Amino acid sequence: MGPRLFLALFSSCLLPQGLLAADQAAYGKYLVEEVSKCQDCHTPRLENGQLDKDKWLKGAVLDFQPIHPVPGWHKTSPDITSSGRLFERWGAAGLKKFLTTGLNPRGHAADPPMPAYKLKPADAEAIVEYLKSLK
Repeated sequence: MGPRLFLALFSSCLLPQGLLAADQAAYGKYLVEEVSKCQDCHTPRLENGQLDKDKWLKGAVLDFQPIHPVPGWHKTSPDITSSGRLFERWGAAGLKKFLTTGLNPRGHAADPPMPAYKLKPADAEAIVEYLKSLK
């Protein structure tokens, strides 16, 4: 089962309304790290191929590329922590919009290879709370 299908099927059962920010951040961490696997693209790797835990979600050079040219393809992924430029430019509201609509704050879709997520607002809020906890 792919991460998006899993998220679509089970997310509404996992996050009761009104969770504390710490609980939201823990749920967001689960969504980021276990369901969506954001670290696979947004965390650089060490020479041995392991993810660099000291640069968790700080952006990375992607180690894959399309077989055929894809317009707009990015060879790097941005830092998605709260201290990164993306968070600084978009803010929490922009990130929530992106995660719920698949569109950035200017109304454009994500550049490949980033998929366009359309999460439930509670899931997007949880992810943003987790990203806010990362510096």
